[in-house]
Amino acid sequence: MTDRRTELAENLAKVEARIAAACVAAGRRRDEVTLIVVTKTYPAEDVRLLSGLGVRHVAENRDQDAAPKAAACADLPLSWHFVGQLQTNKVRSVVGYADVVQSVDRARLVTALSKEAVRTEREVGCLVQVALDAERSPGEKPRESGGLGERGGVPVEGVEELCGLVAGAPGLRFDGLMTVAPLTGPYAGRELAAFERLMDLSTDLRRAHPAATMVSAGMSADLEHAVAAGATHVRVGTAVLGVRPRLG
Repeated sequence: MTDRRTELAENLAKVEARIAAACVAAGRRRDEVTLIVVTKTYPAEDVRLLSGLGVRHVAENRDQDAAPKAAACADLPLSWHFVGQLQTNKVRSVVGYADVVQSVDRARLVTALSKEAVRTEREVGCLVQVALDAERSPGEKPRESGGLGERGGVPVEGVEELCGLVAGAPGLRFDGLMTVAPLTGPYAGRELAAFERLMDLSTDLRRAHPAATMVSAGMSADLEHAVAAGATHVRVGTAVLGVRPRLG
């Protein structure tokens, strides 16, 4: 366990140095960027070690793994973020532990989250996930899939309406926007441009929703681009915890 703690501490220090350097390069203060450690596939013991090393935000993407892990770590001073595509039949469980759901992408999910938040008398922070891989190039025809992103999220043209639904839903707090660097579409391989597009959307939205200042973007491979674009939160897993084991 001591060896694992040392490994995590060393990895955290490296990630911290990367974030700090990216902030300097972007002319930003270090405290403008919050690190969220993505602990998916890793055990509660690692979460406990990370908490002891000063981590305060952790993220999960599968409720069946997250719920027992959050329960086992309920005594720790952690904020839990849910970042995976969320089915409505998992909402009751997720609202039981998640402080922020970063993957809101449809009206039906907003309704389900709101209902459960009200029932449990909780306030759940929500980010609308933007599918930049669903954005069409000028003149491009709509896609047969309806424009939904391959990695989840709502297409750009649906963002404003969905944000309004979240902001008006009882029990929910509209915190801002999230995206995953797209693998296809006009932003494929252009992480900085993708994150800058997300920031432009955030700036526009804050005219109507000034408190929605959270911009979650960037992971282990591209966190520097996210910081350069102005992200307030970066989601880092592999660079802290190591290469993930294969899921069976």
